[in-house]
Amino acid sequence: MSPLFEALALPCLLLTVVLAGAIRPGADVTMVPPTLGSLVVAIALMALLVRSGALAPERLMGPSRSPLQNLNGLTALLALYAASAQVITLVVPDSGVPALIGWVVLVSLLLQAFAVAPDRARLLRGLAVTFAAAFVLKFVVLAAISSPTQGRLARGLQLLFEGVTLGAVSQRPAHPLEGYLAFGTLVLYLVGLACLPRAAWHMVRAHLASAYELRSRN
Repeated sequence: MSPLFEALALPCLLLTVVLAGAIRPGADVTMVPPTLGSLVVAIALMALLVRSGALAPERLMGPSRSPLQNLNGLTALLALYAASAQVITLVVPDSGVPALIGWVVLVSLLLQAFAVAPDRARLLRGLAVTFAAAFVLKFVVLAAISSPTQGRLARGLQLLFEGVTLGAVSQRPAHPLEGYLAFGTLVLYLVGLACLPRAAWHMVRAHLASAYELRSRN
């Protein structure tokens, strides 16, 4: 990672995720900060990134780096934490039974990842699939059910889910631009995760695995 990318590009990318994930467009544009639950889950997510080798904190902060370099690294780590918390708040439904299900599924997947201990590539793929599924649930399925102009099919689904879950599934009607903004935010966040400085041991293990796979094919 170049010093310019570490000092400017990566923090700016992650802070853009924080800003874009907090915006709720509409007649009155509002800013939604991360929830307390997302702040706690974001800590677990960052620990998982470190454990998988997707993030090497020692390459951002350490005794061998100058004070200015350590300050740049601390800024990047804080921006990553804020972006993770904001993205979790973004994809989890706002209230009701869907919010409860979203939190239970998200925490369960993170605990499973800790138990499985995936490497960097598998973890990033798993996070992409998890966030994509949560996006579809909130901004496609629930948005269609909660739309003020919902048709017969949406009303039927709403009644069906409310009967199964014994609670309301409809959410706050979202502005049409909100889904597009959320999609762009998720893409930027995943790009930011892919650009994080990875652990050296992870690169060595990935190289050895590739060499072993090539040798087995031959």
